[in-house]
Amino acid sequence: MNLFRLLGDLSHLASIFILIHKILTSRSCRGISFKTQLMYTIVFVTRYLDLLHPPSAYLILMKLFFISSSAYILYLMKVQFRSRYETDIDSIRLEYLLGVPAILALLFHVQFTFLEVMWSFSIFLEAVALLPQMLLLQRFGEAETLTSHENYTLFTKTDA
Repeated sequence: MNLFRLLGDLSHLASIFILIHKILTSRSCRGISFKTQLMYTIVFVTRYLDLLHPPSAYLILMKLFFISSSAYILYLMKVQFRSRYETDIDSIRLEYLLGVPAILALLFHVQFTFLEVMWSFSIFLEAVALLPQMLLLQRFGEAETLTSHENYTLFTKTDA
């Protein structure tokens, strides 16, 4: 196993657990961008369309965990703690953040196949996925400790 992949996965797991812990203990989504979480869910779904290839138990479990935990975070933000989410502050336009990576994926890919274009899209989208979170933090003017820890571990995550 690639050491950098393992360290990146552990960093990402830490960010997910920190975020879920923060939402459940504070019973609030304050300081968390739904749009960033939605984009990460899209990243994982489009990147892991090849869920069973290569047939590695580790990779399959990690892919399933990343997709399901992202969906769970969206559920917490939009259903369980909906009244505690600031939609007026999390106002960046998703059309631009989704459109530009889609165009880049159509232009820059290894092969012009559905899976390859979707994988390229996920890479380009991940590059801008933290922008709504950064804008939200700028508008708040401050970040809660757990939110800043989650952002740091997401930012330092590497994909092999």
